[in-house]
Amino acid sequence: MDLTLKAQRFANEAHHACNQRRKFTGEPYIVHPAAVVVLLQRAKPTPEMVAAAWLHDTVEDTAVTLADIRREFGPTVERYVEMLTDVQPRSYGGERLHRKNANLQHSAQACAEAQTIKLCDLIDNSRSITDYDVSFARHYLVEMARLLAVLSAGEAGLLALARRQCAEAVERLNRRYGNDGWFDTLWQRYEAHLKLDELKTGSAAK
Repeated sequence: MDLTLKAQRFANEAHHACNQRRKFTGEPYIVHPAAVVVLLQRAKPTPEMVAAAWLHDTVEDTAVTLADIRREFGPTVERYVEMLTDVQPRSYGGERLHRKNANLQHSAQACAEAQTIKLCDLIDNSRSITDYDVSFARHYLVEMARLLAVLSAGEAGLLALARRQCAEAVERLNRRYGNDGWFDTLWQRYEAHLKLDELKTGSAAK
C-alpha cells in the first residue's frame, strides 16, 4: 500500500478509536491532520513527510507508540513523528507555561522536515482561534509566536504565512477586546522561564 495512504488510514483509525474531537468545533479530529497535509503540499514534501503529517498527533493523543510508527512506517517517519510529539503533553500535568517551554526546546532541535510540518500544524490550529476562548487564544498566540522564532529551518513560505497569520490573529483580538498589553505581559512570563536566545535552533541532532 502507498505509504501516505497507509498513514492516512492508520491516523484515522487511531484518532477514531479514542473518539478524539477538535477542541472547539467537535469535529472528528482527523480533519486537522488532513488540513496539515494540504498545507504541506506547498513545500513539495517527500512521502515520508506526508506520512508524518498524517501521524503527527497519534503518539501524543492516542494509544499509538513510536515503536508502532517505526514498525509500520520505518525509521524516517518515526524520527519526524518523535520530533513533532510534545515531550510534556497535557497528561504530564504541571503549569502550562513550563510544559510549553519544554516543548519549545524540543521543536527548536527538530530537523527542517519536521519543522516544516510543525509550521503547517500551527497555521491550521490558529486559523479560527480568535473565534472561541479569548484567554486560551491569547496564550496560544504567544506560544505560537515563540515557536515561530525557533522554527527557522522550516520552509520559508510556510514560515512567512504562519508569522502573518499569528500577527493578524493578535490584531483581531486587540480590535475586539482592546489591547491592554496582554501580549507583552504573557511573552515576558514565558521568557522569564526560558529565554529564546538561549536555544540552539535547527540542529537536527535527534
